[in-house]
Amino acid sequence: MYSAIAKNKRNTVFIILIFLLIIGGLSAIPAYIYQDWSISVIVIVIAGAYATFQYFMATRETLALSGARQIQKSDDPRLYRIVENLAITEGMPMPKVYIIDDPAPNAFATGRDPEHAVVAATTGLMEIMTDSELEGVMAHEIGHVKNYDIRVSLIVFGLVIAVGLIADILLRMAFFGGRGRGNNNNNGGAIILIVVGLVAAIVAPLVAAAVQAAISRQREYLADATGALTTRHPDALASALLKLQAYGRPVARTNTSMSHLWISDPNKPGFLSRIFATHPPIEKRVERLRESGRTF
Repeated sequence: MYSAIAKNKRNTVFIILIFLLIIGGLSAIPAYIYQDWSISVIVIVIAGAYATFQYFMATRETLALSGARQIQKSDDPRLYRIVENLAITEGMPMPKVYIIDDPAPNAFATGRDPEHAVVAATTGLMEIMTDSELEGVMAHEIGHVKNYDIRVSLIVFGLVIAVGLIADILLRMAFFGGRGRGNNNNNGGAIILIVVGLVAAIVAPLVAAAVQAAISRQREYLADATGALTTRHPDALASALLKLQAYGRPVARTNTSMSHLWISDPNKPGFLSRIFATHPPIEKRVERLRESGRTF
């Protein structure tokens, strides 16, 4: 179990490094077009400022979008006590607990750090889960908080924004900068520059989305492992995931920007869309959990 956690952390670092290489490569192209490296610096600064804004506003936006309402122990003792016991077990501050009135079974965690953490569950989730299964699901969400997954997600979000902005500038520079260079009897070089700019501007955001999804999938495996280690009952989480697969359906109030937050993606992607899926297949998650259970 500990080796699985370490492996997933290494994979996340490796994928973020790939992201930085993509940004570095894209930044070099518009800088070459105008022979001005300040363009890339300005774009990255703007992306960083926007990501910083999202860092502090994302939790509020997510709760408003999902229609979640905060509860106290008297409102739902079963859910509140499960979260409270898990927080005590992990030695973490008690996160705020929210309920979403939706028959679709699902849950998510958000917050920039354990001191500002939020966990939420739908009414549909609590209806179909046994106490041990619900504990497994919430341990998974507490695992996201413990592993600072929301911080990783926001860093990656900022990198995606940077890629998108640089790709947009690259596309414009490829045309206007390329034309300017073409006036200096360098038509061949201008055409090559336009082609390179078009390809990079189209492909880079797709690669960025795939890398972002890959990081999300790694963090789901990591949260599964962390949750199983907390409860010492990986089979309960495996059973809960199978129920989510069987009864899963779209949550009424959500969108693609927060799909990576849910414990289970209700969509069932085809072969091509699996590249951009934010969640690994439930079958693989269950297989890993059951294999880890044999090592306890």
